[in-house]
Amino acid sequence: MGGCVSTSSHSTCSSTSNGETVPLPCLGIGFCRQKSAKRTFSEHHIAQQHLSSISNRIFMNGKSQSSCIFTQQGRKGVNQDAMIVWEDFMAEGTIFCGVFDGHGPYGHLVSRKVRDALPVKLQTVLNSINSNQTEPGVGCFTTISKRKRDSVDEPNEEASTVEKLNSLWRDAFLKSYKAMDKELKSHPKLDCFCSGSTAVTIVKQGSDLFMGYIGDSRAVMGSKNIDDSMVAIQLSVDMKPDLPREAERINRCKGRVFALEDEPEVPRVWLPFDDAPGLAMARAFGDFCLKEYGVISIPEFSHRALTDRDQFIVLASDGVWDVLSNEEVVEIVASAPTRSSAARILVDSAAREWKLKYPTSKMDDCAVVCLFLDGKMDSEFDFEEQGFTSAAIQSNHHSGSGLESDDLQRSEPILQRNVTVRSSDENLKEAYAKSHLRGGGSNECEASENHNWSGLEGVTRVNSLVQLPRFTDERRDL
Repeated sequence: MGGCVSTSSHSTCSSTSNGETVPLPCLGIGFCRQKSAKRTFSEHHIAQQHLSSISNRIFMNGKSQSSCIFTQQGRKGVNQDAMIVWEDFMAEGTIFCGVFDGHGPYGHLVSRKVRDALPVKLQTVLNSINSNQTEPGVGCFTTISKRKRDSVDEPNEEASTVEKLNSLWRDAFLKSYKAMDKELKSHPKLDCFCSGSTAVTIVKQGSDLFMGYIGDSRAVMGSKNIDDSMVAIQLSVDMKPDLPREAERINRCKGRVFALEDEPEVPRVWLPFDDAPGLAMARAFGDFCLKEYGVISIPEFSHRALTDRDQFIVLASDGVWDVLSNEEVVEIVASAPTRSSAARILVDSAAREWKLKYPTSKMDDCAVVCLFLDGKMDSEFDFEEQGFTSAAIQSNHHSGSGLESDDLQRSEPILQRNVTVRSSDENLKEAYAKSHLRGGGSNECEASENHNWSGLEGVTRVNSLVQLPRFTDERRDL
């Protein structure tokens, strides 16, 4: 359990489960019409094993038919970033993409667990919605653009249909995120009391883009304006604790929001009775020590109708956004010599910027998903030329559904040139914020419960957590 002390405290401000029943997931194309049934942990584990047999799902460095993904470990320990692209998700032509940024002693495990389980949960909810739909033509697999064409002579009907479909998708994202957090809380082997993960997830269905996100990982779209020049459009909002709505909720739930003196630009969430853990985001999976005090896992949802001017979408963790602006990211991806190399070139560019701008800081982990909206990629020759072999891609499909053995995931997240990096002068200050997670190897897992774990020990930049709270026996029983 390391330095984290798990409790089963009930959150009054987070999304709590009402014990609804969900059908077993259908991992193929189409939708299931099975009767609802409560799922045990063992049933869920069996369902997860089927992920290895899905041919259109990638989560390691490489490319798919319409995307490329790449992650690189920083200099702080195990990679806590995770990423996924799942093509033909539920139906042919539908694509699911996500980037997940872990934090805390077991953040790398949390981000990978969310990467594997959240798409399945969203799929399960969508299957259930489609199975229960009674209105003809209205379902999650009916694109909004198609419904607009079908109701071209009925503007009122069109508006009503779009609103209903948006409501269905919003409900699906909210329920799947809720189920994900519930599973993390009850997981028998994963301690998420002081560890968690962000999530930025999108589903592209025809010309419709649906998105749900928590934390401060970010989605940006490259689009052409009327002058045919490439522009950056930020699709997500970094869920920082000082956003008015977020701060109001946290304060109402007795949590505290303030920044440390040596990093006044980084607001954090603190327990009411302890200057810990200092979480630098208002929404996250896990982090159950703060779920009673205003941190939630309810996602922000949005829908966007894509046009021919929209070229690509970039999902990335804060290892990228800390050193590159939205405009710089779009320019790098748009100018990549081949599409299959875009994600890797973007990560390489971020690594160079880390060395140039923050030479005294340890580079953060980076994870990037580049989804090209026209569905086209390079030739197989270009693909091989970039060093992504067919064997490497196949390893994505057959390496199992759980937590990979290599250190392929890790980080934390943030908005337009994020304010989680300190200048060289600030780096010389003595720290309350002097580290980040070293990841989480076996040594961490075996650490003494009495060890005063510091989330910033040994690292010279601002991070998602400052330190773990220490609970007395009385406090643990609350």
